[in-house]
Amino acid sequence: MADGRFRIEHDLLGDHTVPHDAYYGIHTLRAVHNFPITGTALSAHPDLINGLAAVKQAAALANRDLGLLDAHKADAIVAACTEIRAGHLHDQFVVDVIQGGAGTSTNMNANEVIANRALEHLGHQRGDYRQLHPLDDVNAGQSTNDAYPTAVKVAFHIAARRLKEAMSTLRHAFETKAGEFSDVIKTGRTQLQDAVPMTLGQEFGAYAVMLGEDEQRLLESCSLLCEINLGGTAIGTRLNSHPRYAALAREHLGALTGLPLSTAPDLVEATQDAGAFVQFSGVLKRIAVKLSKTCNDLRLLSSGPRAGFGEINLPPVQAGSSIMPGKVNPVIPEVVNQIAFRVIGNDTTITLAAEAGQLQLNAFEPVIAHCLFESTAQLRAGCLTLTERCVNGITANRDHLRAVVHGTIGIITALTPRIGYAQASAAAQEALATHSSVADVVLAHKLLTRAELDRILRPETLTGTTEGDQVPHGAPIREPS
Repeated sequence: MADGRFRIEHDLLGDHTVPHDAYYGIHTLRAVHNFPITGTALSAHPDLINGLAAVKQAAALANRDLGLLDAHKADAIVAACTEIRAGHLHDQFVVDVIQGGAGTSTNMNANEVIANRALEHLGHQRGDYRQLHPLDDVNAGQSTNDAYPTAVKVAFHIAARRLKEAMSTLRHAFETKAGEFSDVIKTGRTQLQDAVPMTLGQEFGAYAVMLGEDEQRLLESCSLLCEINLGGTAIGTRLNSHPRYAALAREHLGALTGLPLSTAPDLVEATQDAGAFVQFSGVLKRIAVKLSKTCNDLRLLSSGPRAGFGEINLPPVQAGSSIMPGKVNPVIPEVVNQIAFRVIGNDTTITLAAEAGQLQLNAFEPVIAHCLFESTAQLRAGCLTLTERCVNGITANRDHLRAVVHGTIGIITALTPRIGYAQASAAAQEALATHSSVADVVLAHKLLTRAELDRILRPETLTGTTEGDQVPHGAPIREPS
C-alpha cells in the first residue's frame, strides 16, 4: 500500500518501508542494509543484469507453456525482462556486488524489479504483489542456486565476446607492425644478453601469435559455460520444478541468447561445482600474464632515450615527470601491467572461493562473478588502450638497431658450424676485448674468407626469412674493414 513517498512491504522479518518510486522491494532493501561492502552495486555489471533478465524471461515462457503461469502474467514478465535487456531499469539493481547468501540477494533484486515493472504493464501499482508476485510468479520453478549461476554463465559469454574482439584488434595491430618492421634487422636477446639476429618484424609477429593462441583458449573456456543447471532448483534434485521445465527453459534461453546451451547431465554435481568458472579465470590469467610480458618487452625495447635499449619509440601521450622536463614514460604499457596484476589477484580469489564450497552449494559465487566481470572488462579496456594509444604509433630506430647488430658477438653463432665452437669462442672473446667486430676478428685470423663471411652472414640466413622478401636491404651485416 502507498503511503506518501513510501509503500509498506512485508517479509518473514516483518514490515519495512520502501521508497514509493523504487522498482526493487523489501528483500532488496534489506540486502542493501546488510551488505555495505564495496560501494559497487550490481548495476556496475550490466551483462549480469541482462543475463538475469534473460533467465527470468525464459522461465516465464517455460512456465506459460506448461500451464503453470497465467499468460497475461507471463506476457507482462516478458515485457519487463525485454526492457531490462534493452538497458532500462539497471539503476534499480542496487545490491552490493559482494554479498552473503550465494547470490540470493541478487536474485531477489531481479525478481522484485521485474515484478514491479510487470505490475505496471498489467495496470497495477508497484508493490501490489497480490496481482503478480516476485517469488510465486517471477521466480516460479527456480531457486537462486540454478537461476543465478545460469545468468552468470550467460553474462560471461557476452563479456568474453567483447574481450575476444578487443584481443583481435590488438592482434591485428601487432600483425601490421610485424609487416612494417619485416626488414628491420636487430639483435635478439636471451636472459637479457645478446643472442642471434632476428627482425623486429619477427619480434612483433610473436606478440600477435601469442594473442591469437589466447583467443582460441578463451573460446574453448566459453564452451564449458554452455552447460547450465537451470531446472535443478535448490540442490539439483529438481524439487518444485515441472519434469519438462528444465528442457523448455533451456530452449527458450538458448533462443533468447543465441547460445548453444545444454542441461548438465548431473544437476546435483552442476549446482555445487564451480569448475567452469575456475577454468575461465585461468584463461583470463593466461591472457593477463602474456599481455604483461609483452608490455614488459615494449618498456625495455623503448627504454632510454639515450641510456636504454632505444630500439623502438612508443608514441608520447603525456608528460612523464613533474620535476624532470622533457621526460616521457611508457604509461600505456604500465597501466596494462597493472591490469594484469589485478587479474592475477582476482584469479587467486576465485580459486579460493571455488575451493571453499561445501556440500551441495558454493556460497561464494558472488565474489567469483564480481572478480570475473572485473577481470574481463579490464582486460578488454587494456587491449583497446594498448592498441590505440601505443602499438599503432610505434616506430623503429632502424639505424641504431642495425649498428647494434654490427657490433654484437651474437652473430658468431652462425659461424660455429664452419670454424668450430672453440675457435668461435676465442673470436668472440677477442672481439669483446678489442672492441672489434666479429667479422674483423675472423678475417684477421683467416678463419674464413670475405666471400664465405658474406654468404653466411646474409640477413635472410641469420633471421630465417625468405630471400628477397622479409630481409634488410643493403650490404651484409659486418663492419666494413
